[in-house]
Amino acid sequence: MNIGKKVRNTLISVGLVVLVVYQTAGNTLSVQSADADDADTVTLRKVSVSGNRSNHFIISPIDDVGIGVINAGKKVELIYVQELPANTATNNARQVFAGIAGLNVWESDALGLQLGIGGRGLSPSRSSNFTTRQNGYDIAADPLGYPESYYTPPMEMVERINIVRGGGALRYGTQFGGMVNFGLLKPNRSSALHARVSAGTGSYGLVHGSLVLSGAAKGLDYQGWMQYRRTDGWRSNSTAYQGTGHTHLAVSLSDYVRITAEFTGMHYLAQEPGGLSDKMFDTNPKQSVRARNWFTVNWNIASVGINAILDTATTLNSIFSGMKSSRTALGDLNRITMIDMGGPRTMIDGKFINICNETTLTHQYRLFNQTSAIAVGTRLYWGSTEQQQGDASSGSGPDFAFLNPDALEGSSYDFPITNAAIFAEGLVSLGGGFSVIPGLRLERIDTRAHGWYRTIIRDLAGNRIVDTVTNEERSRNRVIMLGGLGVQWRSAEGFEVYANAVQNYRAITFTDLRVVNPNLIVDQDIHDERGYTLDVGSRGQFADILAWDISVFYLRYNDKIGEVTRSDQPPLYLPYRYRTNIADAFTQGVECVADINILNAWSAIGISRMDECPLQLHLLLNASVLGGSYEQSAEQAVTGKAVEFVPPYLLRTSIRLEWDKLGCMMTYSQVGQQYTDATNTTHSASAVTGVIPEYSVIDFSATYTTPRIIVRASLNNALDTNYFTRRAASYPGPGIIPSDPRTVALSITANLSLFSR
Repeated sequence: MNIGKKVRNTLISVGLVVLVVYQTAGNTLSVQSADADDADTVTLRKVSVSGNRSNHFIISPIDDVGIGVINAGKKVELIYVQELPANTATNNARQVFAGIAGLNVWESDALGLQLGIGGRGLSPSRSSNFTTRQNGYDIAADPLGYPESYYTPPMEMVERINIVRGGGALRYGTQFGGMVNFGLLKPNRSSALHARVSAGTGSYGLVHGSLVLSGAAKGLDYQGWMQYRRTDGWRSNSTAYQGTGHTHLAVSLSDYVRITAEFTGMHYLAQEPGGLSDKMFDTNPKQSVRARNWFTVNWNIASVGINAILDTATTLNSIFSGMKSSRTALGDLNRITMIDMGGPRTMIDGKFINICNETTLTHQYRLFNQTSAIAVGTRLYWGSTEQQQGDASSGSGPDFAFLNPDALEGSSYDFPITNAAIFAEGLVSLGGGFSVIPGLRLERIDTRAHGWYRTIIRDLAGNRIVDTVTNEERSRNRVIMLGGLGVQWRSAEGFEVYANAVQNYRAITFTDLRVVNPNLIVDQDIHDERGYTLDVGSRGQFADILAWDISVFYLRYNDKIGEVTRSDQPPLYLPYRYRTNIADAFTQGVECVADINILNAWSAIGISRMDECPLQLHLLLNASVLGGSYEQSAEQAVTGKAVEFVPPYLLRTSIRLEWDKLGCMMTYSQVGQQYTDATNTTHSASAVTGVIPEYSVIDFSATYTTPRIIVRASLNNALDTNYFTRRAASYPGPGIIPSDPRTVALSITANLSLFSR
């Protein structure tokens, strides 16, 4: 479906009106108090506290002004995970993100170990096109140089997820996709010590358990939790286990100053069954032809934050965070059509260390007899990534050790990076519900690479005939200025129209500088991407009947980085992916989410009176229509082709029923066919490129909730559909990664107040 002209014309006509914010009756803006929960809001000039959410809509409003951020005029989405009637222990992203429009979800493993979400033509690979955060601080390996998220907070421990699209680049960093923040569960303040214990089981050997201890006393909040999950997997060679722990301590030094410290540790080990060719998948998607592939991750993140109310109009927030983590892949990276003949396996080892501080100041002031606000901030970041590749043991177990650590067969590189940024956004209220939101971000990025790679050529007998080591040193320094402008109008009833135009930038990653992989070759002259995002939309709520957020977007890339299929490497001339700056490109589309309270709607139009009925019946409609193409390119096979990872439509709709203590949900997901490379290859012998066919999946879930006990059950992929969402060039492939078949899961949670306050 070609929606280009309609979307572009709409953006041009409405985009001239752009920018932000509703004035409440008292002309006050909400900011968080120093000791309030994130769900509570306290105004600086006139004290008023917002209560708990009382409606049953998945679509949730978000404050125009938060701690160190201006949300007004942007495409901002918020979902409360714990309110979903879903079995969150399974980390089913299809259900958790069912209320977010336009997300393309990759499914790579049974436990949901790595979240893969993308949108608007951006690759879902480990959510690397989003800035990913937990409680406001970074969780990716390196937000600029290696923005892949090997750690995903367990959905069982997540209270809410906040997503800001491309308009968030001025506040959160330069990614085209925007920002995803996972807000973890808050400590239970009702008792000095509260315990929550969960245990469950499911198909294919799924076992999981968790324990949460929390409480509050005399200005002190504390919490600690741990979770363990394991599975045998539905395919051969796919066993996995994961353990995650988190501690939280918050101290209120006064009514105006609060200090918070957190630590998160996670470890998992997964056997990778490898990918499949198209023929293998069609014949038997359960099969595995890789028995010696393994993947392990150790993730450690710490943070200390201070939140202070400086006066009745000003708040200060500063977060120091640090990470020391690693991930190691081990196995046979050869094309999946080649039999694993044994011998040494390839090991790729990455170690990540970084330190960051982000400080913001939010100030409220009077202008034009209206209350306005400004948020300014700084970011200082230092990181170091060490990547090594070489031969490892010939065994079949998880033996993560190089055979020749002092003379690796592949490469050894260090990637230091420094980043400094200042940013500012303002909310200028003009009266009559109109607001305008200008913003700027100035960023300096210093990326370096120094190390070496080894070239080994063997004859037909396996003897080395060439063995050379090439030393490399690269440095890329750049200063980037990004600007943006937004507008918003809100009626007295809460109906909003918003628009924004924001410049975007994405730095090349460490993988773009050096990788040794027979399925993927990177252009030595690859460089950063630039572009911009336009959003125009409407959101709001009509009585207790309908909540909606509908928008159109236009995303422009200059020198978009992508992959094309080539077959020009002697002696076998096998197909491989070539990663380079392909061409200028654009994606555009319509993203719509509507949540309808069916029984209230019936009452409103006089079909029946349901005012006193305790039943809640909701229909969620989540639909996106997308398109995108490449413009003139030096790659003749690319010009005019569709942008990869852009299905023409995405549909996720659900029916939710809530009756007293029972909640049920059925979710239907349908995703159109999409390409995986810029040449729109439909099939390749290596299976790393080709189409991802259209697929549809049905999931069921139910919860039974009492103050003490919660029972959750789920039936995923109820029709046992054979489908896949991903073709991998490397681990966990290479090749097609089949998605899970029909699975069931059951869990029970007990809440206990051990000591009252």
